[in-house]
Amino acid sequence: MFEDTYKTIVEKSEGLYKEKGSRFIAIAFPVNNEQEVKDALAGLRKTYHDARHHCYAYVIGFDRATCRMNDDGEPSGTAGKPIYNQILASGLTNVLVVVVRYFGGTLLGVSGLLRAYKTAAADALSQAKVIEKTVNDIYGIKFPYTHMNEVTRCLKESNAVFLEQRHDTETFIRFSVRKNLSNKTYETLRKIESTHITYEKTI
Repeated sequence: MFEDTYKTIVEKSEGLYKEKGSRFIAIAFPVNNEQEVKDALAGLRKTYHDARHHCYAYVIGFDRATCRMNDDGEPSGTAGKPIYNQILASGLTNVLVVVVRYFGGTLLGVSGLLRAYKTAAADALSQAKVIEKTVNDIYGIKFPYTHMNEVTRCLKESNAVFLEQRHDTETFIRFSVRKNLSNKTYETLRKIESTHITYEKTI
């Protein structure tokens, strides 16, 4: 069966690493899309406007399909990549980790930077509250109101979540169903007379 669960964090968490006067403040955020990443980064750049670097990495999607890392002026590969590797090592997704550096006047070298960004990111993630979520398919279904009982019975048996419901000349329901139950639910609903079901997306 398809692995239809993933782990993410519930709320913002922080970590800290200090070396030779430099402070590395790590903040982990739950994010669902790249706009939320941009908003979080903009907020941190205001809060820590006097910091020299705002390095980050993020992973988005139940399949971890969207990811990016940024060294923000640090030597290439010394900041974004170790942060990214900590996200992967934690088995998380839909996570942004930003490490804000206040320079202490002493250069740390490549190995020192790798250790600092890795340790700060790991600390923030270790403080986070982790939850497991299911991967869900979103569908819309239209049908005559006379079939309401059949449709709702099938959805309840699949533990589907009702996202929207409208009644006009036809009834429309938008619902979310766990990925591993999706095909079975779709086939059952498709067999109900005069129903029209449309797959929308997977989240």
